[in-house]
Amino acid sequence: MPITVSIVEDNHQLRGTLAKMIGRAEGFRCVSDYANAEDALADLPKVKPDVVLMDINLPGMNGVECVRKLKPLLPHTQLMMLTVYEDTENIFNALAAGANGYLLKRTPTRELLDAIREVQRGGSPMTTHIARLVVQSLQKPAAPASGGDLAELSEREQQVLDLLAQGLIYKEIAEKLNISYETVHTYIRRIYEKLQVRTRTEAVAKFLQR
Repeated sequence: MPITVSIVEDNHQLRGTLAKMIGRAEGFRCVSDYANAEDALADLPKVKPDVVLMDINLPGMNGVECVRKLKPLLPHTQLMMLTVYEDTENIFNALAAGANGYLLKRTPTRELLDAIREVQRGGSPMTTHIARLVVQSLQKPAAPASGGDLAELSEREQQVLDLLAQGLIYKEIAEKLNISYETVHTYIRRIYEKLQVRTRTEAVAKFLQR
């Protein structure tokens, strides 16, 4: 049976190129493609592909949030990011949201097809550069015992950090918790102070290491 693949990519030319490449490759079948996350969310639960290739920068809902929403709807589908973003913040956000792999769009065709096979078999393929960034982040020295402990966070601060790790932006966190945008900023500043970090990426990394 061929591996069925769906594509979520707003660039029309790239989406068409990927669809043709996958459709022509032996052992693969492109079953659907979408220009935005909203259409993908509405249709993918009916299509149930083996693998979804997901861009991050989409009009409207971003790809990380789309993955987070699709994960419970498609428990047997492998969700793999295919993006130009190679910063640790986007990587950790995507993996925390439920992505099974993370590839860059410059990945050669043969490597992309190999990665689709790997993720469909239960692996977690990543571009070598991406894998190195993840390892380096996890190998950073632990914070001193005198501070930086997640246990120091209040219940509300832990909720905010959990939503940060899921890839939500400040505006979405405010809506989710029914608080103001400014209040979210205040909580995040306190989280940074208590965890002894300076960026969202470092805070999420500590959350994932708990």
